[in-house]
Amino acid sequence: MGSRTTGNVAEYAPAALAPYIQHTLIETGVTRDRMIAHAEEAVAYGFNAAMVPGSWVPLVADILRGTPVQVASALDFPTVGVTTSAGKAFEGERLAEAGAQQIDIGVQIGWLKSGMYDEFREDIAGVVRATGVPVKVMLELPLLTPIERDTAVELAIEAGAAILKNASSGAVEVANPESVAYLVKRAAGRAAVKASGSIKTYPQAVALLAAGATLLGTSAGTAIVTDSGTEETHSY
Repeated sequence: MGSRTTGNVAEYAPAALAPYIQHTLIETGVTRDRMIAHAEEAVAYGFNAAMVPGSWVPLVADILRGTPVQVASALDFPTVGVTTSAGKAFEGERLAEAGAQQIDIGVQIGWLKSGMYDEFREDIAGVVRATGVPVKVMLELPLLTPIERDTAVELAIEAGAAILKNASSGAVEVANPESVAYLVKRAAGRAAVKASGSIKTYPQAVALLAAGATLLGTSAGTAIVTDSGTEETHSY
């Protein structure tokens, strides 16, 4: 995939990172024209997916139809763990019907910390069953103890999660190789890993991929693949 190796560090040409990037635009007040431009950028650069709010999924799905770029969206986000399990599953099903091909979800951290493991697992499993698309689980690792982290990973995998995420946004954790490596090791091939949280530069992206991430969620995708430094981004 256009990689080259220097010592033990894998380096990738900037443009070769595009298939790993989920081009993200989730913020207040985004206009229709900007959302259209976002979807068109995803195609132009060859990103893995356009990550957009659920309200824009039908529009973006229409634009991306017939292209290799997928439509991704998120549930129970940006404040995670506040949606009922039934509501989360219902909305997930509606988003899949509208064209979402990947869905990121928040988890019930309070339930995990309360020892409500069956409820925590079922909250995730309900979305997996309802949508039939790959579900990515935002684990919010910095909010968990080491034992809670291990438990959350196991429960998410048991629930059918396809991909594990270190955090929902940079407000929780700036994506780092240590968290990625932990998830990769703990998942042991049972789920992939997506890095998320203030990924803004090409070197940062390379380090996360070298640690084992297979997807990067960022609003700085164009800056990364052109190695043009940082651009105005949000924390997702």
